[in-house]
Amino acid sequence: MVERNTKMTAQELVLAAVAAIFTDFDVETAQGLLAPDYIQHNVAVPTGADPILGFIPVLEESGITLTTHRVITEGDMVVLHNTYDNAQALGSEIFVAFDVFRVADGQVVEHWDNLQVPPAKTVSGRTMTDGPTEVVDIDLTADNKALVEGFIADVLQGAAPDRITDYISPDLYLQHNPMVGDGLDGLGAALTAMAEAGQPMAYAETHIVVAEGNFVFAASEGTIGETPTAFFDLFRIDGGKIVEHWDTVSEIPAEMPHDNGKF
Repeated sequence: MVERNTKMTAQELVLAAVAAIFTDFDVETAQGLLAPDYIQHNVAVPTGADPILGFIPVLEESGITLTTHRVITEGDMVVLHNTYDNAQALGSEIFVAFDVFRVADGQVVEHWDNLQVPPAKTVSGRTMTDGPTEVVDIDLTADNKALVEGFIADVLQGAAPDRITDYISPDLYLQHNPMVGDGLDGLGAALTAMAEAGQPMAYAETHIVVAEGNFVFAASEGTIGETPTAFFDLFRIDGGKIVEHWDTVSEIPAEMPHDNGKF
C-alpha cells in the first residue's frame, strides 16, 4: 500500500493513482493515493474514494486500456489528455478525455473530467489526440497563460472578438476539434454553421486554467444552443500565438450522483 507521500510531486502522485486504477487495477495502492473524501465532479460517479475503489475490479474485468497523450502540471493541478479504449464500462467503446486532478497533502483530492466519443472522420483529417506532446518553453508559462486567458475573455466570451488575430496565428492554426477545419477560416465557418443551425456556441465562465510551458488548458462552461455544455480546451502556443487546439465537449446533465457539480 502507498502511504501519503509528500515527497512525490503532484504529477507523480496523479500518474501513480491513474496507473493503479486503470492499468494495474491495484485497489490497495489506489486507496493510499486517493484521499478518502476525494471530491468527484464526473457526472456519473458518486463522490469519495470508495466508489472508485469498488469499481476497479469491474474495470479490470472489462479489459479497459488507457493511453495518456499529454501531461500538463501547474502547482497542485495536473491535466491528463487521455484515450480510454475498450471502455464499455464507462459507457462507450472509446472515449477521448481530459482528466484534471488536484493534489494536497500527498494524496489526490479532487477530479474533474470531460469525455467525448471520437468520430471516425474529422474535418481537418487529424485525430482528437495526435500532434506535439513535448512541454517546452517553461520560462514562457506565465506569458502563455495570460495569452489564453485573454483569448477566452475577448474571443470565446465575446468581450472583444475582433481581437482574434492578437491571439491566434493567422498563418498557422491546427485544429483537432472533429467538426472544425484548420485556420481562422475553418473556425469561422464552423461557428457560422452552428449559428445558422440554431445551435450557437457560447462560453459563459472559465473555472480552471492550468499552464505549463507551451501548453495551456482551460475548463469552461457555457451553452450550445440552449444546452448547458462543458468545454475543456487545450492550446499550444508558439511565438506568442495560439497555433494548435484540442478539446472535448459534452452536455452538462441536470442531475448528478453528488452535489459537487461539473466544476
